[in-house]
Amino acid sequence: MDNDSIFGLAPRLRRPPAAGRDARLTITPLGGFGEIGMNCMIWSTAKAKVIVDCGLMFPNDSHLGVDVVIPRFECLQGCRDEVLGIVLTHGHEDHIGALPWLMPHLRVPVYASPFTLALVEHKLREHGLLDGRQLVPVSPEKPVTLGDLRFHFFPAYHSIIDGYCLGVETPAGRVIHTGDFKLEKDPLEGAGTDLPGIKHFVGKEGAALLLSDSTNVEREGFSLTERDVLSTLRLLFSEAKGRILVTLFSSHIQRIQEVFDCARETGRIVAVSGRSLLNNIETAQRLGRLRPPERLYLDTAAMPQVADRKLVLLVTGSQGEPLSALARISSGEHKHLSIHEEDTVIMSSRMIPGNTSAVNGMVNNLFRLGAEVYHDRDLPVHASGHAQRGELKEMLLAVRPRHFVPVHGEYRHLVKHRRLAVECGVEEDNAHIIENGQPFTLTLDGFSLEAPIPAESILVDGKGVGDVGQSLLKERRLLGDEGMVVVTMVLDEETWEILQGPEIFSRGFVFEQQYSHILEDAVKVAREIVETSVPGDEGRIKERVRVALRRLFRRVLDRDPVLLPIVNVV
Repeated sequence: MDNDSIFGLAPRLRRPPAAGRDARLTITPLGGFGEIGMNCMIWSTAKAKVIVDCGLMFPNDSHLGVDVVIPRFECLQGCRDEVLGIVLTHGHEDHIGALPWLMPHLRVPVYASPFTLALVEHKLREHGLLDGRQLVPVSPEKPVTLGDLRFHFFPAYHSIIDGYCLGVETPAGRVIHTGDFKLEKDPLEGAGTDLPGIKHFVGKEGAALLLSDSTNVEREGFSLTERDVLSTLRLLFSEAKGRILVTLFSSHIQRIQEVFDCARETGRIVAVSGRSLLNNIETAQRLGRLRPPERLYLDTAAMPQVADRKLVLLVTGSQGEPLSALARISSGEHKHLSIHEEDTVIMSSRMIPGNTSAVNGMVNNLFRLGAEVYHDRDLPVHASGHAQRGELKEMLLAVRPRHFVPVHGEYRHLVKHRRLAVECGVEEDNAHIIENGQPFTLTLDGFSLEAPIPAESILVDGKGVGDVGQSLLKERRLLGDEGMVVVTMVLDEETWEILQGPEIFSRGFVFEQQYSHILEDAVKVAREIVETSVPGDEGRIKERVRVALRRLFRRVLDRDPVLLPIVNVV
């Protein structure tokens, strides 16, 4: 499947039935229901169709060679002209990252906060998709009306600035979609999540529906605050004898500001290494959302020579990415930077599942080179941007929804969040577990499930979109697990004599010198098959060679490599 066919051939989203159609809202989840990442929904009424978020998911260990995972947009086939816009809650990749694969097929406005739109603009420009696009900034003071849906934007405190909870006036009642949020009681900047505004919006009757972030529902109480993180950073900055290297999520502008403030307080200059950090810092500065220190260097090659105790390095690599600045520093491959004795490395981020091995390997290298490394298992150097159980309960009690659907979490998170909703007063029958591909409809007096639609994700590998499926991943796993053996030979067309070969080449199977006797046995087996075969049937020879060598390798080595016989007849 190429980029021009990501919509596939599935039937379009159906309109609600005529009876009572004007008082219905149908939400179709394409991602983020039962998984962490790839958040995307379609909201449909009789007069509107709006996409809410359009995120990607990063591959896990089973996605060999895959770059990113994006939602399947087949349900938009045939009704693209009915889409009125795309509304984004915030600028993280799991909420905006799939736009480059959707935007070539939809010329609709994108509505989001100024900082989120700046990230979208940069992303679309990189993909050559910016020309003619309508990027419409929104704010709490400016609701957006799309058909019979009216979107209100309530500030949400999260690990990225300018995020919003959505309050939506719909024909079926008022709906709250929290997006990603936490309740920061005493934020370093701004007013935090606007829970009073949300309460006012839903009124005395409460909301008809609440869609709420479930990521941290398993954690009791309230999340660590940014003030706690800042206190820890100040302590480490004051005690560090040498350089300080800080790595974090490059979109965490608030945390970057904390690093700048700590550097200013301790008389250190700051140098930045890593493209994503540079882009986001420059964007935030342009929008007036960062107060940089007096001495900030965005090019490590141009920074002055200073004593180690006067330098802070802000670098990418919090997830151990092979090409990131910190990974290259830890392996001695960075052009300008290396680890010094008494360096302090602060990993101010959580470890994303699937990156554990890469991060641990990098941390071990840093210790081996003489650095001291701190992460959130040692000290509170990171605070999650997602609400924990106590905060989720406060949101439920504030919104008092008639119906509840947990979102943004794996299946167990959804189950536990549903139980919490019931504890907070939502009727058991009105708390629903929904997964990707299961549309549901809200009416003034009910809730129903629609016919499921295909929602298997699409794998992106290089320029290939959707051409890597489970069968190809299985082949890659086999190659990685057992290796490959290639058998080549050239036969005379008339006499069927072997003119060249059989020759055997292996990759990832065995050390050829150590197991040369087994490979010699394999050559003998292949030769015997040719000598006992009927001339003119090279296809039959290939199959016999494959089966015989597979049997040999299983018996002798208990291994099952991918076998590729090549027979040329001349």
